[in-house]
Amino acid sequence: MNSQNPIIVHSKELELLQLEPKVVEHILKTREILIDAENSVLGRLATHVAKLAMLGFKVHVINVEKAVVSGDKKTVVDSYKLLLEVKTHKNPYRHAIHRPRHPINIFKKSVKLMLPKHCRSRFKILKNVKAYIGVPQEFKDKTIIKILDCDASYLKRRKIVPVSVIAKELGWKGVVKP
Repeated sequence: MNSQNPIIVHSKELELLQLEPKVVEHILKTREILIDAENSVLGRLATHVAKLAMLGFKVHVINVEKAVVSGDKKTVVDSYKLLLEVKTHKNPYRHAIHRPRHPINIFKKSVKLMLPKHCRSRFKILKNVKAYIGVPQEFKDKTIIKILDCDASYLKRRKIVPVSVIAKELGWKGVVKP
C-alpha cells in the first residue's frame, strides 16, 4: 500500500491491531509501526506512541511538524515560551531550563513525559520512537497507520496551532515542505 491511502485505526483497535491479516503479520513479524501525525493532537498522539513503545514496538512517526496543539495561537506559544527565560536555582547565571525548539524534539519530549517517571528502561523505550519531518523516502511504499482518536477534526474547538508554528516562534530555522 502507498502513503496516499493510510489505514485508519481507532485506539480501541490498537491493542488487537485489527488490520488486514497481511499487515498484522508484517507488523508482528517486524515489530515496527509507521504512524502519520498529520492533523493529530500532540498529547493524544504521544500517549498512543508511548503505549506502543512500552509494548515493545519500534514506532516511526512521520509528518511530526503537522501535528497540532489545541488552543489560541498566542496562548499556546506564550506557554511554550514561558520557560525560555527562566533560570534555575542552582546557578541562575549559567544554567537555563532546556526547552526543545525543533518539531521532532518537541514531539519526543511529549512522548518522554508520557512514559513512567521512575522506570529504568525509560530511555531504552524512548530509543524505539523515531520521528520524521515529512515522509522519508524509505517509508514511501510502506503501510501508514492514521489514529482516528488523535485526529483534530473531531475536536469541537476551531483553534489549533501546528507544531511547526510553535517551533518557528521558539526560534527553529527549518523549512516545512508543503
